[in-house]
Amino acid sequence: MEKFERLSRELKFKGSIIDFYQDQIQIPNGNVATWDFIEHKGAAGVVPVLPDGRIVMVKQYRNALNRFTLEIPAGGRESVNEDFYDCAYRELTEETGFTCERLEKLIEINTTVAFCNEMIHVFVAHVDANQGLQHLDEDEYVNVELVELDDLLKMIYDCKITDGKTIASIMAYKNLINK
Repeated sequence: MEKFERLSRELKFKGSIIDFYQDQIQIPNGNVATWDFIEHKGAAGVVPVLPDGRIVMVKQYRNALNRFTLEIPAGGRESVNEDFYDCAYRELTEETGFTCERLEKLIEINTTVAFCNEMIHVFVAHVDANQGLQHLDEDEYVNVELVELDDLLKMIYDCKITDGKTIASIMAYKNLINK
């Protein structure tokens, strides 16, 4: 395997969700390349399944796309020390108002490996049929939608759901229940 060596990393911008760096990397041919790197604390997501099999989804406005998206409930860890399981449970209850007795690990996703270290751990939750109150952050506006799995798959193949974590999670869940 050829050798790559990071010579330096310089913080260019510190944000509330990400930190942006520029790295100097010595590549195998001896040249030094400047590569962007985005550091993320990590996140957790949940595929919440109701007793009747419908999936609890969230619809929210995404500034980067300037539109609403339908996604699995998910959110960032409060710190790099927060357990992914705890983050997933918090996001489930905050965004949807649903609770569960336990979460089962489904998959881990690196979202954008070319320039970001974001890792999302995704869990399956068999949620109670009774929805409680959402506990949203001040800047969150999240609508809950209950959707049949087959309808979600159709939305994925019709390019109506384009969020990578949601696509990977729904496909992994479909595979899990087909075993």
